[in-house]
Amino acid sequence: MPSPSFNAFCPDWATALLNGFSQIFLQRHPLCGLLCLLAILVSAPALLGGALLGALAGLLTAQRRGYAKADRQAGLFSYNGVLLGLLLSLYLPWSVLLPPLIIAAGGLSAIITQQWLKRARQRASLPAYTAPFVGLGWLLLSLAEPLPGAAQLAPGLSPVNLLGGLFQGLGQIMFLAQPLAGLLILLGLLLASRRAAAWAVFGSACGLAFTLVQHEPAQALQGLGGYNCALVALALGQQARWPWRPLLGMLLALLITPGIVALGLAPLTAPFVLACWLVHAVDRAVGRTPQGDAPCAGPANPPRLR
Repeated sequence: MPSPSFNAFCPDWATALLNGFSQIFLQRHPLCGLLCLLAILVSAPALLGGALLGALAGLLTAQRRGYAKADRQAGLFSYNGVLLGLLLSLYLPWSVLLPPLIIAAGGLSAIITQQWLKRARQRASLPAYTAPFVGLGWLLLSLAEPLPGAAQLAPGLSPVNLLGGLFQGLGQIMFLAQPLAGLLILLGLLLASRRAAAWAVFGSACGLAFTLVQHEPAQALQGLGGYNCALVALALGQQARWPWRPLLGMLLALLITPGIVALGLAPLTAPFVLACWLVHAVDRAVGRTPQGDAPCAGPANPPRLR
């Protein structure tokens, strides 16, 4: 947790917004959120406005509707809005309709999250993770034509490029295809939890290796094979009471991704969500109830919608 002096300096609304950014990585830590915000600023400043607008829309919706302050301060109503703001800013052309669309999407994601939280204490319930973002993202992308993007050649498999692909596996969680963004995110995770940072790097490395084995170096070195594995590792690996859980989850995420693409859908973070849900289902089938997973929380190069 951040120091008391930081909390005293940072007003409640700012803490809630920063926690919203850190909750994308299943952390509640304003300094981690600040470094995530900085990662957007330095690597994709054009996306910053959409990310902040989505986060603010979710937070204000939660406040106006009287949702629990503790959940608001934890950032649980903002992180899906951040991802939706990033997605819409990246894939849709600028127009006067874009800001209202981000606001509406961010607000609706907060309402969906609240309904999920109301059922979260039931034994049969599943964590929301980024499911509201995925569902709304698929809906919005189906209604609009994404911006065209230039084809990119795969760089060589040098140690520097492999390290860059490892960091980009973290950055791509927020659609940031720059190694510097991933490095800043990693620093934020280190501030929040060294264990979380280690699992995130391990997950990104596993995704990178698997994608290279599948002879897809372009995706691997752009981080597109690692970001869902990094999220799975963050969600399932930090407790690590059963080491098979994160490993199974990462394998499932890698196997689910081609199926989603075959359906004509953007993967986004759907492989992460579905893989974690399947692991939770296996836990319950064998009579285990894992403890400690974040209840909610929460990824890119057009034209390929991950």
